[in-house]
Amino acid sequence: MTTTRWDFRSCHGSRVTCHAAFTLIELILVLALLVIITSLAAPAMSNFIRGRALDSEARRLMALIHAGQSRAVSEGMPMLLWVDEKQGAYGLQAETTGKTGDPKAEDLTLAEYLQIAVMNTGSGGTTKFGGLPVIRFLPDGTVDENSPQTLRLIDAKGNALCLIESRDRNGYEISDKEK
Repeated sequence: MTTTRWDFRSCHGSRVTCHAAFTLIELILVLALLVIITSLAAPAMSNFIRGRALDSEARRLMALIHAGQSRAVSEGMPMLLWVDEKQGAYGLQAETTGKTGDPKAEDLTLAEYLQIAVMNTGSGGTTKFGGLPVIRFLPDGTVDENSPQTLRLIDAKGNALCLIESRDRNGYEISDKEK
């Protein structure tokens, strides 16, 4: 019975059995194919990751909105979710703070290829805090009528997701269309 063993030695001797092996050219061809496939897949993968970053940021902002509503109800005082469009940042803090500030305040920064915009301000103009537009959560958990109705997140390619105020002013929802 003849067996074939795979190793990198070549055929030798006068025996009938031969050791099969990969040639250098075959290895180079396989590596070249891997390079070509990787170069084709890398841009698509990059777009996928950036698209996921936009979705992830929208969900992170929604989580902060829910946290603001919960804090407003549990602490019985208005909470402010401020948005700094120029710096690409947003955060949450109590409307009135003590001498040491709000120990539960949160400051978050967008990825460098994302932007945030405040759209469709409320009927009485947007409430400001330190010169920045804010979403104001009342102690009953509702959104103040002067808060922005839409926040828009935009990535470098112009893709956008909007956080739109619900009709009953009980929160926001993620949408790919503006109000």
